[in-house]
Amino acid sequence: MAATQPTMSKPGTPPQYWLTRFVILRLLGTVYAVAFLAAVRQLPALIGSQGLMPAAVFLQSVREHFGSAPAAVARVPSLFWIDTSDAALQAVAWSGLAIACIVAAGYANALMMAALWLLYMSIVRVGQDWYGYGWEIQLLETGFLAIFLCPLLDGRPFPRREPPRAIVALMRWLIFRIMLGAGLIKLRGDPVWRDLTALDYHFETQPLPNPLSRWFHFLPRPALRAGVAFNHLAELVAPWLMWIGGRARYLAGVVIVAFQLTLILSGNLSFLNWLTIVPALACFDDAFWRRLLPAPLVRRSMAAQERAEPSVAMRRASLAVTALVVVLSLPPAFNMLSASQIMNTSFDPLALVNTYGAFGTVGKVRMNVIFEGTHAVVPDERALWQPYRYVALPVDVDRMPPLVAPYQPRLDWQMWFASMSRAEDYPWTLHLVWKLLHGDEGALSLFAENPFPNGPPRFIRATQYRYEFADPDDEQGRWWNRERVRTWLPPLAKDDPRLQRALEHLGFLGKAPD
Repeated sequence: MAATQPTMSKPGTPPQYWLTRFVILRLLGTVYAVAFLAAVRQLPALIGSQGLMPAAVFLQSVREHFGSAPAAVARVPSLFWIDTSDAALQAVAWSGLAIACIVAAGYANALMMAALWLLYMSIVRVGQDWYGYGWEIQLLETGFLAIFLCPLLDGRPFPRREPPRAIVALMRWLIFRIMLGAGLIKLRGDPVWRDLTALDYHFETQPLPNPLSRWFHFLPRPALRAGVAFNHLAELVAPWLMWIGGRARYLAGVVIVAFQLTLILSGNLSFLNWLTIVPALACFDDAFWRRLLPAPLVRRSMAAQERAEPSVAMRRASLAVTALVVVLSLPPAFNMLSASQIMNTSFDPLALVNTYGAFGTVGKVRMNVIFEGTHAVVPDERALWQPYRYVALPVDVDRMPPLVAPYQPRLDWQMWFASMSRAEDYPWTLHLVWKLLHGDEGALSLFAENPFPNGPPRFIRATQYRYEFADPDDEQGRWWNRERVRTWLPPLAKDDPRLQRALEHLGFLGKAPD
């Protein structure tokens, strides 16, 4: 039962953020937990010693590029400079998951939040293509600010230290840049956002559709136009309202959160939308939360306020962070105002203040690249080719798109990008083929299943298909229609000299699995 009294602060008193801090940290802890869970399950196969893009090889190339270890560490800060073994990867991922679960359960202090930030930054900086998404640096920036919301040691849900208002303001500055940057890049990047037709294509061509994506795709065209208008309202208008204060700030927060929830319903966009909600919660103060949260929780927050003690150290730290963010905000702010705006970019090695944006262009055609194997002696069209099914990317036309978000299957995401380009632009796909030809368990773990449980195939190829949603009333019960477009990678065997030469040139060829 939600609390009804008291709901408002005394007239003339500044707004309080005890409940706001509580909600922000709980949601952020949950997002961190999902991110580290994906790392636990996927890091060895992606960047482990026998991974598709080994972290050790990457760090060695960074050291050679910058000429010295100190210069390399300064540009690519990561704990993995100490050790890049699979055990080290798993230790970092499991440690992050454990701490994140504690934070999500309600217990957080500055040391714990700093540990989460350091551990995740260490992964992102060696993650290469697999961690090149905008939400990775967004999580780092959000996580850095969250360090200073908490007392240094007191990890109780409602400690005696008041949440620094300066950090709450910096959270608003973060969500302002996230939303406005995304809105501006859309207006500059693709006319479909200006003529309100973007959603005619987006739900079908987005990276990973979910079970509701087809329903959204077949909504009446006026509803889809209204959806684009709502996008513009959330990204171009609501960010400005939060600086007015009072009910306007509440309205801004409600619009932004509601917009993120519609994106959660309509697609598998990893943990991006849940993460974006985190700084948006800074639009709400305790007077707002008292109407929504359970009465016992509200009473605990009020008891904490009554025994609150000033903290000179927290105040000084928040002012220092504010000064740092102001200075580091200049490049992102100038980028937002630039006609050549770029998105999802860090301007400092620690990713403390970044520029954001999403879907600056919208694909009008959905292409998927499917890896297929065969035991046939002759790898022609008469052979029986069996597909390697992804976790979430479409393969079978009669399979409903699964719900996987906020978890992110990173191979699926990279293959969505690769499907719109050439194999030469994604050389690690050759390494993937080589591993599948050897029945590598790590590589197979990135797929939904192994179509060759009795031994790896003789040949593997990659074929590009065009997919589009089938009509919901399709008599055959199909979710997709598809047509073959071209051969993306020709049939390759593990002893094919072309494959071996390419891998040796790329530095990928390693020991064959036992």
